[in-house]
Order: sequence, then structure tokens, then C-alpha cells
Amino acid sequence: MNLTFRALAISACLALNAPLAQLPPVRPLGPVTHVSPAGMLGSVTAVRALPDGRVIVNDLTWRQLLLFERELAKSTVLADSTAATGRTYGGQFASLIAFRGDSSLFIEPQSMSMVVLDQTGATARVIGLPRPADGMFLMGGPFGTPGFDSREHLVYRGMGPRTVPPPPADANAPEYMPSFPDSAPVFRINLATRQRDTVTWVRVPTYVASRTRDQTGMPVVLRIVASPIPVVDVWTVTADGRLAIVRGADFHVDWFDAAGQRVATPKIPYPWQRLDDDAKQRLADSAMAAADARGEEMRRAFQEHPVSSPMMMDALMRPLGTVVSRSPAAAGGRPLSEFVPSRFVMPPLDQLPSYRPAFEVGGALADRDGNLWVRTTAPSDRGAIYFVINGRGEVIDRVQIPFGRVIAGFGKGVVYMGVLDDKGARLEVASVR
Repeated sequence: MNLTFRALAISACLALNAPLAQLPPVRPLGPVTHVSPAGMLGSVTAVRALPDGRVIVNDLTWRQLLLFERELAKSTVLADSTAATGRTYGGQFASLIAFRGDSSLFIEPQSMSMVVLDQTGATARVIGLPRPADGMFLMGGPFGTPGFDSREHLVYRGMGPRTVPPPPADANAPEYMPSFPDSAPVFRINLATRQRDTVTWVRVPTYVASRTRDQTGMPVVLRIVASPIPVVDVWTVTADGRLAIVRGADFHVDWFDAAGQRVATPKIPYPWQRLDDDAKQRLADSAMAAADARGEEMRRAFQEHPVSSPMMMDALMRPLGTVVSRSPAAAGGRPLSEFVPSRFVMPPLDQLPSYRPAFEVGGALADRDGNLWVRTTAPSDRGAIYFVINGRGEVIDRVQIPFGRVIAGFGKGVVYMGVLDDKGARLEVASVR
């Protein structure tokens, strides 16, 4: 009897460890070789490595675009929030993505323009946004990083059709806001003809929002119900121009070529962590605390620099768990610059996933060798663990980056990371091995 029980226990352990046995061991990232001086950056949102070793950095927090020398000791301002550079940052948001060859696109939704930067970082020309209404989805981050396929069509994520609920019958009852589905389209657009088509759909976070008003009709409470640990899909465009979507439900990759043909590769071995109610509550509490802190920080920033589109603001805040909404203007009411803070409300525990999601929104990047780097949620006090997946959907490496760092871009054989400090942020470059 004891022998039988022992054999069953060993079999169970082997079954649980089978996925790990199929994966390469976790290794540390290579050594950090250069670090930018303190006080030069507020954030490291995106990085574009140039052929001569210099790098362009998009700093979303301090609204500046900087060109760093190879050693990162010196930088040149390409765009900022003043008129001194000859090119202002435009508005509150702008993004930096790869374009043809070694050129880049600096996308400014507020000015509805895309600035082409050549391989030296100089402005080559300006292209109009293909569809102004889609400008916020070209920002990257939680929306995925836009890119160009092998036919030079721009690929980016959009938003599904919204549902507008009926007005409340009782004036004192909560008024439900328009909601969006838990999936969103990934578009492909020809910049020359402006013809757009839908390649596929991805799973995205969703929420239900309601608000109540005071006696003057002004909103006073905005309540957001959303999962703090949503199961999502992440995506990017690889170096060979394929669209790669990592599905959160089972951790496999769908690959789409420029013609829209899909190839699905097998599920990736992953040590899934089952969540009981206590674990769900701990994760939810941690996520909500972090979201509230970050949301308050962004609320203050929005008050100082109001943006032109409340939808853009809400969409950017949504993954953080705390949303801020601009109050509508009314005669004798609050000014447009005032915001209504909104608090995140967790759904019942039985509506949260039974397994810890393998990754979060914006968790996929593409290196220059055609590989995907997926930032996993595997618990670690030493730094995030990235799964490196080749074009056949195989995990060829597992890399742990230093604690507190986030990968912002890749160069030839190197990784660019951002890390916060008491003076803002620093840019670090490390060898892949």
C-alpha cells in the first residue's frame, strides 16, 4: 500500500515538473555595460538603436525625445515640450516605432502626424496619420507595439464596437457608461491607399463603469468594475514582418503573414500556478494598491497637462486599474480641467481566473533576430523572467533581467532597459549573454 502510494506521488511530481523539464533553464541577462546619467530621463518608454550605436529614447513622462551617444553619457534633444528644439513633443502622448530599414517613426496623435527619422535620427519627412481616430492605439504599451509587415503595411490594435446602455429610469440610480467587448481587432493598413482590413482579434481587458450625479447633474462618483488579473493576449510584429499573437488562454503563438494566413504553433510548456481564493485575494489587493498609486500619479499629471481626448485618457488608464474622467462643462459648473477620480472595484472572486495569467498587457516584444520576448508573471524577487520564443513557437531561452528593470528595446546583441530612481529614470544597456 505504501509502495503504491509512493509510486503515485512520484508520478504526480513528474507530471507537474514535466513542463519545466522541457524548458531551458532560467539564466541571468548579460552584464550591464553602459548606464545613462541620473536626471536626464523621466521614463524609458521606447528605444530605437541606430546603426552607429547611438540610440533614440522616447521619454513619455518628461515629454522628450532624446538621441544618446553610444556610451550614453551625452544626449541631444530631438523634441521636447518647448519650442527651443524646433520640434515640440506635440501633446501629452507620442510613440516611437521601427520603420523601413534603420529609420523610425515618431508618432504624434495630437498633431495627427508621423515624423520619419532617418538612420542618424534626423527628420526626413512627415506623414499624416492614416486614420486620426485610431491615433491613441498607435501609442504602444497596453495596446501592443505597432509595426510594419513584409508588405510595409502598418499593423496596430484597434477597439471593438461599444455597447451603449439605456439611461437609468431613476435619476438617482447609477448611470452605466458605454462598455467595450473583451476582444479587439488588429488592423493592417496600407499607408499609400489608406485601405484597412482586420487581420484577427485579440483578447483585451474589459470593465463595467457606472456613475452617479449630484443635484446639478455633475458626476460625483465613477465606479469601475474590472479584473485585476485579466487573461489577455499580447502581440507584436517580428523582425521578418509577421504578426505574432501570444494567446493568454493556453500560451501558444498564432503567426500571421502579410497575406493574413495563420499558422498556430503548439502550446508552450509553462508552470501554471493554480489560484485558490486566498491567492486571488492577495493578488487582487497587491494589484489594486499598485494601480491606485500609479493612477493617482497619472491623475496629477493629467491635471497639469490636460489631453484633448477623454477616451484616450481612459484607455491609457484602464490597464492601471484606476481611471480618471474629465468632467463635462456646464454653466456655472466645474471647469473642464477638473477630473473625477474613479476607484477600481474587484469583481467576485469566483469571476477571477483559476490560474495565474502567464503574462500581462504589453508583455511581448520582438528582438532583431526574429524572436519574441514575453515578460511572464512568474513570481520572483530577483527580476522579471522573459521567455524567448523563436519563429517556430519554441522556447529557446529563459532570461531573468535585473530587479526593477523593464526591457524597452533591442540592438545587435544587446538589450536596452529602463529603471526608475529618485531623480527620474535611467537607460541601461546590457549584453544579451
